[in-house]
Amino acid sequence: MKTADVSVPGREAVLANIEIAPGATSGRHTHPGDEISYVTEGEGELLVEGKPTQKLKPGEGLIVPGGVKHEARNTGTAPLKLVGVYVVEKGKPLATPAP
Repeated sequence: MKTADVSVPGREAVLANIEIAPGATSGRHTHPGDEISYVTEGEGELLVEGKPTQKLKPGEGLIVPGGVKHEARNTGTAPLKLVGVYVVEKGKPLATPAP
């Protein structure tokens, strides 16, 4: 994981490798800023509150606005791997569990 300041005051960028095991989920959560991710390996689904389920496969991208409840689910037999970029409020946890 790498973190750096961005041009927006009070925000920082976080670059992270994300891996979800076969049959597992990320758990329903929110971020204190926007998530922009790109699928590099595996298959899955993205469940975003109020939106249709999005299928995930290599080469697909996703954008989740800050504060929106969402969850990624691995529907394949291999790890689901993504590269995630988050532009979030400094000093807040990157993710917070959501009911």
